[in-house]
Amino acid sequence: MNSAGLLDLPRDISFTTKIFSRASDIPVEEWRRIYPDILESRSFFKTLDESGLSQFEFYYLAVYAGEEKVALAPFFLMRYLLDTTVQGLLKAFLLKIKKIFPRFLELKAVVCGLPMGQGRIGRNEDSGKMMDAIRSGLESFAEEKQISVIGFKDFDQEDCRFLEGLQAQGYYQFENFPSTEMDIPFQSLEEYLKSLSKVSREGFKRKLRKADREGCLEMEIKNRLEPDEMDLVYSLYLQTARKNTELSFEILSRDFFGRISENMPGETRYFLWRKDGRLAAFALCLVSKQRMIDYYLGFDYSIAYDYHLYFVRFRDLMNWCIQNKIQKYEMGPTSYEPKRRLGFGFVRLFIYAKHRNKFANPFFHLLWRLLRPENFEGIFKTVRKNEPARADA
Repeated sequence: MNSAGLLDLPRDISFTTKIFSRASDIPVEEWRRIYPDILESRSFFKTLDESGLSQFEFYYLAVYAGEEKVALAPFFLMRYLLDTTVQGLLKAFLLKIKKIFPRFLELKAVVCGLPMGQGRIGRNEDSGKMMDAIRSGLESFAEEKQISVIGFKDFDQEDCRFLEGLQAQGYYQFENFPSTEMDIPFQSLEEYLKSLSKVSREGFKRKLRKADREGCLEMEIKNRLEPDEMDLVYSLYLQTARKNTELSFEILSRDFFGRISENMPGETRYFLWRKDGRLAAFALCLVSKQRMIDYYLGFDYSIAYDYHLYFVRFRDLMNWCIQNKIQKYEMGPTSYEPKRRLGFGFVRLFIYAKHRNKFANPFFHLLWRLLRPENFEGIFKTVRKNEPARADA
């Protein structure tokens, strides 16, 4: 085993692959031995398998050295809309074309990673030969299913070193929307506020004072929801998801919100905010001893802006993290400017993609270059300049 905790397998070793259709088909002990110790665990993927997400079909590619599993790469099938990240006049133009040709810019794809989060491949070594086995296994699956596009979605810069051989095999690398996260070394909410710039701090406090003047919001924390609460939470989730359709990648089923509590009771937290007994906002978070992922949210937009629910929600979650000694708060993509002002940093994420037809692949590359996110979102300038997360614009 080397300094990175990976096995030093013989260089002449040959790998074989096998594809599983459910996470539960892989024994817990094997998953834990191979896959990173993260909140998006076997139980999380089991939840996805069981939730009836019509947009995706989930699979799990295992790599073997002899009889032993040495790598695990979750992947999914989906119809991907290439104009997902497009905004403004071009978006309006493409929508007009799609009224005539509904499948325009829609591709069925095999994608290694996670629809709603950062891509990760569990592995016992970092060799190019192992990566070739994963790539070859996915390409064979795509050929069998007659799917033209293969992708590796949202891998960070560290994992890109493992994936770098893909470009020699015809894959193109593109930067996708970054994720956001924050270290929490603070002992109190007041100490956190002092870490912000004066402009950001005063703006945050001003919004909270206005919200408090408008009336009290009561917060409740639960590990699972009652059926009537589930209906209300899912209604707010859909309201929020539909309001942000331009950049939405997945729409969850109602089942997901119940099954995640069943499969991950120790990690699931529902934060509920009520105004005069009426549900005004929620946050579905996954928590461990050291990390909280603020995964899904929902607002009642009839009062969301009057009560600055986004900032009330963040304040209460940050306070909860501090009180529970959570060391890192992960919040995902979108709403970058408010998050930057609140102290979040950016995690650069990359996509590798190719068309299996070697003649179509160059044109596929040109289309991706036209529609890539950085052409429509200014946050990439901030990310690449490594500007301090708490700096003011």
